[in-house]
Amino acid sequence: MSNSKLEVLTPQNCQLIFIDHQPQMAFGVQSMDRQAMKNNVLGLAKAAKVFAIPTIITTVESESFSGYSYPELLDVFPDQPTLERTSMNSWDDQKVRDALKANGRNKVVVAGLWTEVCNTTFALSAMLEGGYEIYMVADASGGTSKEAHDYAMQRMVQAGVVPMTWQQVLLEWQRDWARRETYDSVMKLVKEHSGAYGMGVDYAYTMVHKAPQRTAGVHPSIPPVPAR
Repeated sequence: MSNSKLEVLTPQNCQLIFIDHQPQMAFGVQSMDRQAMKNNVLGLAKAAKVFAIPTIITTVESESFSGYSYPELLDVFPDQPTLERTSMNSWDDQKVRDALKANGRNKVVVAGLWTEVCNTTFALSAMLEGGYEIYMVADASGGTSKEAHDYAMQRMVQAGVVPMTWQQVLLEWQRDWARRETYDSVMKLVKEHSGAYGMGVDYAYTMVHKAPQRTAGVHPSIPPVPAR
């Protein structure tokens, strides 16, 4: 029996949408540390840039309530227009539906705020009315409480949404370390946004491979204070 959800994500078979990563929406997030969530959003965005994933950025009521998208997110896609909406459900907006269709990929990776409102309504509607497969990046999304986020994720999973984390998406796109055309960019991204994993990469570069660009006089150590 064919099941398209058994296919791993590749740079050729999916698109990405960021929903309402705006300051007023982030203020309400209580499901995880907001700075950690922002780090994950930017890691996911930079991963999409590395692998040339068609990406949509949509916002709600930017001037009247929510504020503009994270400037760091917009910096990753400097020429990307943001699709402004009034509806909490992005699927209700024709511009969003047109952009999804124009990208021509049925697998849609989603990160947004809030999980229990904008993410859930979009996911359910896009599956029901558009026939899309939804891959929800849980740690690049946030809800107004841990319960709100968790139960929304459960509801979506029961409906057929595939839960993921941002680093899982990144490594699924890379898939093989022999893919040298993206290897250096992925390593740079990991060192910037992947916490302990990135620290491990730095350790390997400096202690195992003795990478001169990481150990030479660019980062001089502070000399000890002489004893009196």
